Amino acid sequence: LKQVNIQKSTNTRDLNKYTKDQLIIDAGQKHFGATMCKSCGMIYTASSPEDELQHMQHHHRFLEGIKYAGWKKERVVAEFWDGKIVLVLPHDPSYAIRKVEDVQELVDNELGFQQVVPRYPNKTKTFLFISDEKKVVGCLIAEPIKQAFRVLSEPTGPESLSSRECHRAWQCSNVPEPAVCGISRIWVFRLKRRKRIARRLVDTLRNCFMFGSFLSTNEIAFSDPTLDGKLFATKYCNTPNFLVYNFNS
Repeated sequence: LKQVNIQKSTNTRDLNKYTKDQLIIDAGQKHFGATMCKSCGMIYTASSPEDELQHMQHHHRFLEGIKYAGWKKERVVAEFWDGKIVLVLPHDPSYAIRKVEDVQELVDNELGFQQVVPRYPNKTKTFLFISDEKKVVGCLIAEPIKQAFRVLSEPTGPESLSSRECHRAWQCSNVPEPAVCGISRIWVFRLKRRKRIARRLVDTLRNCFMFGSFLSTNEIAFSDPTLDGKLFATKYCNTPNFLVYNFNS
């Protein structure tokens, strides 16, 4: 057993390690408590056999899912110093569609979304950010829409309590506004965040969604964003009153 001191004694230094000690089993573990895998990004408890097993299963499945071998007729729509963005359309070869399905399954699991059937499956556009390490580290799935709703600013007075109690991370107007493009999913690999990957995906979407037209932020909407999604949309659109669609009332 290893003795771990959690409170200093006010007496002598010699008595310090014996005062209010907590006993933990030292079985030779390299880590105690939560740790993050540097490859798959999963946070787990290294000293827990159950967590270790779940991590091992997730690790191999995740790395296999984001692996990108590339293909001859890939549609590169943007190139950067740290990777590129590939566009996949519904009628592309089966190997491209399978990769999109694998990535979307990982994205849905991480975001906690249930499978949502696209409104126009033959018109969806999937943008994959491929790192220079040949891994899919970002994904954006877009679809055509006709209208969206403006997110309302959060109340700051006593009524703000009811807003915090709402399960959704936002509330929106019931007055529809015209919109062109809906972002069904946007995701960035945990270990690659804060590298402007999500911003570059949306920039590329706005440039490629309609031929010969660069969409404004008032023409794009986000599908039922999570709290993190709301923060990103607010920063990207430079307003907390961005457009949303495809949510459950």
